[in-house]
Formats: sequence, C-alpha cells, structure tokens
Amino acid sequence: MLTGKKILITGPAGKIAFGLARELAKDNEVWGAARYSDPASRARVEEIGVKPVKLDIGGGVFTDLPDDFDYLLHLAASIGPGLDYDDAIRVNAEGTGLLLAHCRKAKAALVMSTTSVYKPNPDPWHPYAETDPVGDANVPGTPTYGITKLIEEGVARTMARHLNLPVVIARMDVSYGPTEGSLPRMHLEMIRAGQTVRLRSDPAPYRPLHDRDLFDQLPGILGLASVPATVVNWCGDELVTAQEWCQYFGELLGVKPSVVVEAAPGSRPGSVSDIAKRLAATGPSRVHWRDGFREMVERAIG
Repeated sequence: MLTGKKILITGPAGKIAFGLARELAKDNEVWGAARYSDPASRARVEEIGVKPVKLDIGGGVFTDLPDDFDYLLHLAASIGPGLDYDDAIRVNAEGTGLLLAHCRKAKAALVMSTTSVYKPNPDPWHPYAETDPVGDANVPGTPTYGITKLIEEGVARTMARHLNLPVVIARMDVSYGPTEGSLPRMHLEMIRAGQTVRLRSDPAPYRPLHDRDLFDQLPGILGLASVPATVVNWCGDELVTAQEWCQYFGELLGVKPSVVVEAAPGSRPGSVSDIAKRLAATGPSRVHWRDGFREMVERAIG
C-alpha cells in the first residue's frame, strides 16, 4: 500500500481519478492538478483532503506546482466531442511530455491511456494483448480521443527514456464505482429515466474494474514502471457484456430496459482486454461485478 508519500494526481475530480484520490489522501500528501473551470469541482477535491492546484497541463506553465513528488498519476485528458485535434494533441500529448519533465524526480509515473488505442478486431471476443496492433479505431462521440491518446503514449515512452524516469502506461478498459460517472453508471441512469440504451455491437463485452480494485491494484501497476516504459491493460477479471449489465440493472430496478444496437463504423465491436500481464503484477480483482453494480444501484436510488 502507498502511505506517507507525496503524490500528484491530475484530473482529481474526474470519473476515474476521484475515487483514487479520495483513498490515497487518507494516508498520503496528495496534490490535485486540474483546470478547475467549475468551482464545485475544486471544493469537492478539497473536501477529500487533496491540495488543489489550478493548472492547464497543455500550457506547460507549472510555477505553482512542486517538483518533488514521489509519484505522478497522470489521469487528466481531453475527451471532447468536437474535432479540435490540435487542442487534444496539445493537452494529451504535449502536456504529458511537459508534465513528465517537470516531475522527473519521481520514483515512478503512471500515464493513463485507453484500450481505445487498439486497432479494431472484427471478433467481439478477441482479447486485446498489449502487443496487439494499434490505431485506426473510432471512439463514438469522442473522435479525437483514441488517436491523441496513442500519440500521448509515444510521448510518454520517449520521455521515460530521455529523463530516465520509470513510466507505466496503463490502458484502461471500463472502470466504475458506486457514485462516480462511468459507462455502466450512464446506462443505469438511462434505464432509470426510461431511455433507450444504445450499444455499438451485440455482444458488447467488457471487463469492468471497480474503483476499490483500482486502488488496491495501484501499487502493483506502479511496480511495472520502467525505462523503457511498460504498457499494461488495466481492467477487471470478469468478462461481462453491456447487454448483461443492462438486464441486471433492470432486474434490480424492477423494469424492462430498452436496449438497441447501433453499429459505429470503425469502432471496436468488443472491448475484451487480455489480463495476463496485469494479473501477474496485481493479483486477482476482489469485487464481483454483480456486487459492484448492485451497490451502484443502491446508491443511485438512495
């Protein structure tokens, strides 16, 4: 476990980072860097004991940010729906390089990437390994995301070698928690509202990772940081389709969910990650997906 460390986490109010920051702040000095364009997000971060620093990562001006962190957890990203590729590259790629240079004294750095960097395989059950082909994927609703995260990976790999800074690049599948936003949580809210859930394939398999497992596995993931950088898939152990979890939400809520498939050309029909490398580093996940999803429903309905 991480205790007594000075840790920088970027995007601490984000969907993945908030739960991680909350748990880390209990036993560590945690700083949170973000734009904080919404004052409520800054207050939310302060409430969990994180020291906020207003920062435009892509801008590269870090005068208010210390450089003596033990660990850097870089989770912030540009995930906009628009087509401004230049800005997405500025934030996701250039910003990552500048931030790693600023934190070059760290023992290790984690750069959060995404399984959306993989070249789509027509088999929805294909287990994507870290050595699989990358590129050419379309991420519905966020066209700049996959390609600029792939560029970010290249920058992170270069900086690891240039700075002699141990880096691990973690390709996240689907994470979720009882209260934080996520793909499953979005589907839950749509089902509660009587809206139709639209999926891009049938089946649509994932390996969801609960935020308790995310926190528990962090030391093992950081332990993979190296020079040259290491790439690892980060996801849960269990294979479940979005169709299955929507049906389960419906059972818990006592409703019949409306689910349709709308193919998204160029996107991956499945999101099945090979877990062998992660499993060897972290051990198995502990939260069964049905337990985690039931907790999500209980929190949602009060």
